[in-house]
Amino acid sequence: MTRQFELKELIRPDNFIDGQWRAAADGARFAVTDPATGTIITQVADSGPADARAATDAAARALPAWRDLLPKERATILHKWNALILANQDALGALISLEQGKPLAEGRGEVAYGASYVAWFADEATRIYGDIIPQQQHGKRMTAVKEPIGIVAAITPWNFPLAMIARKIAPALAAGCTVVAKPAEDTPLTASALVLLAHEAGVPAGVLNLITASRDHAVATVADWLEDSRVRKITFTGSTPVGKYLARESAGTLKKLSLELGGNAPFIVFDDADLDAAVTGLLASKFRNGGQTCVCPNRVYVQAGVYDKFADMLSRRVSELKVAPATDPDAQIGPMINIRAIDKIARHVDDALAHGARVLAGGRRLPELGPHYYAPTVLADATHEMLLCGEETFGPVAALFRFDDEAEAIEAANNTPFGLASYFYSQDVRRIDRVSRALQAGIVGINEGALASEAAPFGGVKESGYGREGSKYGLDDYLSIKYLCQGNLA
Repeated sequence: MTRQFELKELIRPDNFIDGQWRAAADGARFAVTDPATGTIITQVADSGPADARAATDAAARALPAWRDLLPKERATILHKWNALILANQDALGALISLEQGKPLAEGRGEVAYGASYVAWFADEATRIYGDIIPQQQHGKRMTAVKEPIGIVAAITPWNFPLAMIARKIAPALAAGCTVVAKPAEDTPLTASALVLLAHEAGVPAGVLNLITASRDHAVATVADWLEDSRVRKITFTGSTPVGKYLARESAGTLKKLSLELGGNAPFIVFDDADLDAAVTGLLASKFRNGGQTCVCPNRVYVQAGVYDKFADMLSRRVSELKVAPATDPDAQIGPMINIRAIDKIARHVDDALAHGARVLAGGRRLPELGPHYYAPTVLADATHEMLLCGEETFGPVAALFRFDDEAEAIEAANNTPFGLASYFYSQDVRRIDRVSRALQAGIVGINEGALASEAAPFGGVKESGYGREGSKYGLDDYLSIKYLCQGNLA
């Protein structure tokens, strides 16, 4: 029978190294707080380089045996892990909401989403195929086989504390790699709970190791992995500046990197769009997790002929969104993660107003709820001189830009160093073909605001990074190709 844990049982304040829960080597700790109330949930290990090295040592010892398991044996363990995650969906969802702030329904949804990657890669573990290369010379046989790359360091963000780490750990383990991981300092508890369930599912000691570190200690701690030649891959989701830092600092040992970085997604509404569908799609993509997602639209381009009607429809729907703590069952928007996030949102809105934008909905902090709340906002008359055009707001603010023709919309959408996601709405099949090919993004939503799936490749182009997560392609980043040439067979 699959074990079910109480919420308090899932909260583990220590590092998990070599199958054991351990305090940081120097005993240091830092506070994890509830963004809805500011109260301290618990104090967790504040790790340093010694803890990172201990995790790598454990992963190195465990690698040979894990790598040599049959793929179906690894798959069996991953399927057990998936079952445990789903059996504990309510408790995990509550934990996500507690430390990250998203509404309970979204927390539970994230658990199912993260588990889908574990199930997917459990199956993919048994489908790691090589190739027989057509014979080029008599007496010589050539083959290509795929092997696990080795120790993987996974570094994850706070906005999806279960899903982001699950979709990195699952393919790594499926491929036969061992893992050292560090979750974001704002939301480490969900990651620790996920590791607890992996251990319960039978992942051997040393195969999966996790350490936590505060913002002050994170750089020095991760530096140990960047310098250690035994760590062969870094997989990271987060900001572009941090991604560039990881690429630079890991160059000394030429690690393989997967980087899912910042976005500045355009959302284009053409005058032939189904406006009801476009509004619904924008609400789903923009206001999920309070706008704190890397693929949420940051710039909404609406063709002049439908601009006013769309703005009115959207602002009415946004004004109806319920802002409340996750403990409120009707909550649709929760608190932002911290005061820095709130200050950035307010700075973007204030700058937009100073440059001529108009508030159609929201546009203010909600101090009556607490310091981390901001009203879902719609701004009209946005222009490219505003900060929110060039910087990712990462909050519940939809800024509407007016455009006249298709060429103008494409040029504006692509006028960014980023290229993670793009969206557009149109009912013209010829336009759909043209625009989908013209947009410079790794992910394109066509008349659809919900993009993510474990079966689809997730990742960007340009300064949004490289590598793909999910899908049959997601396993390749954890494998290396070995060419075997056998001669003297004739």
